[in-house]
Amino acid sequence: MTKANITTTKYQVRLENGRHVFGADEPVAQGGTDLAPAPDELLEAALASCTAITLRMYADRKQWPVEAIEVTVGLERIDGKTVFSRNIQLKGDLDQEQKDRLLQIAKLCPVSKTLSGSIEVNSSIN
Repeated sequence: MTKANITTTKYQVRLENGRHVFGADEPVAQGGTDLAPAPDELLEAALASCTAITLRMYADRKQWPVEAIEVTVGLERIDGKTVFSRNIQLKGDLDQEQKDRLLQIAKLCPVSKTLSGSIEVNSSIN
């Protein structure tokens, strides 16, 4: 579980998950101080990092010669729909079949599955 706290400094948020303290903010153009990633950037980072970790785990388990994995994720809102663009670059001596399999595995990372599935947000105010 992650907790967010904001005071009067626009729009710096302190985030805590029980093990780490990190932040979120908005760019200067949006009235923030740009001292941390914006919430959408954290969402992009969640998908990018989950993809990279999942691919590393799979490649290691298969003992495939993957030297490096770079995942770039962008987010756009188009006509009321959120569209993620994910580009994966692999360094290593892989054949096309291995690359195709890694692309399938990328779609199975937990964050990817969450974002592609049905989502429900339950909220309350105390």
